[in-house]
Amino acid sequence: MSGPSAAGGTGTKAKGAAGLLDRRLGKASAQQAPVDQVHEVLTLYRERYGGFTAKHFHDKLRQHHGFELGYTWTKLRLQAAGLVPKAPRRPAHRKKRPRRPLRGMMLHQDGSRHRWLPALEQQLDLIVTLDEATSEIYSAFVVDEEGTTSTFRALAEVIAAQGLPCALYTDRASHYFFTPKAGEKVAKDQMTQVGRALAQLGIERIPAYAPEARGRSERAFGTLQDRLPKELALAGITTIEAANRFIREIYLPEHNARFAVAPEHPETAFVADAAGVHRDILCVQEERVVGNDNTVRYRGLSLQIPPSPLRRHFVKARVRVHDYPDGTLAIFHAWLAPRGDLGGRPGAPRAASAATAPDGSPIDHDQPLAA
Repeated sequence: MSGPSAAGGTGTKAKGAAGLLDRRLGKASAQQAPVDQVHEVLTLYRERYGGFTAKHFHDKLRQHHGFELGYTWTKLRLQAAGLVPKAPRRPAHRKKRPRRPLRGMMLHQDGSRHRWLPALEQQLDLIVTLDEATSEIYSAFVVDEEGTTSTFRALAEVIAAQGLPCALYTDRASHYFFTPKAGEKVAKDQMTQVGRALAQLGIERIPAYAPEARGRSERAFGTLQDRLPKELALAGITTIEAANRFIREIYLPEHNARFAVAPEHPETAFVADAAGVHRDILCVQEERVVGNDNTVRYRGLSLQIPPSPLRRHFVKARVRVHDYPDGTLAIFHAWLAPRGDLGGRPGAPRAASAATAPDGSPIDHDQPLAA
């Protein structure tokens, strides 16, 4: 009989039945925590973090409570205590759509209606603008209702901080696109206010035709719906203004540090808007005819044009009213005309005349007739 003898051999076969026993039995695990630490963790969950997912709770333990054990330990303890359910079986693997290689090549923008602020007995819209290349959220805030104004506000925040993106990917909501027949293709030659502004800024509009096409933003909203309301409640936030400040200053930096990924290439496709032209384009623009008393009627308001050195009066003149996202108004006598390019991007128009910015600072050359 060949092979090592039972007496001189090594391994499980040589050791007989004793070799089948797990030699770790009876030894303390390196991951084992004292009973009082287990009790402390479970008490923290019950009294302060109830409803958090195991992963969200584990992040809080590491960030704020000096916890050093791994996520699996936390999850198993919570599941054993009946505080969180076991995760459902994952569906079949799906291949993700490749990301754009550069930051700024394409942004996703979407809104989600949800009870974001638990202190309020109402649902709100959360407007999120994120980068396709990294999933980094550049802008997020809650409003009563999604629409043109919230879109302009979000774009202004992103452009002021990052620059002009190449493209914006959205659903086909009526403030983004005009759709002649429900469920069919959008009419790209019929512009909404948002479409007009994006065209002026040289930003391509890309409509999504299925929820699956907005997968990255949908997954982001899944995470946000799970985490953000709990974070706002934990911080004692009770107003929309305070919620938006918390989201901007505290939540987004932590969220991006946790979930954003590095782009394929470190360069950026954003183009700087050094002249700040976007501030006078990202607004509702409507044409009006000046009345006999040098006033302009606009949405129930009577806007008085003051005396001007440009001409004796503006009676019967065609003017354009700018309605900015912050609620301020301005009146222009001439249409903005293309001139040169904007920050080096070919074909993008630049304003020949511009208004005072919503914050009161001057923009470019001519001032509006009234603001």
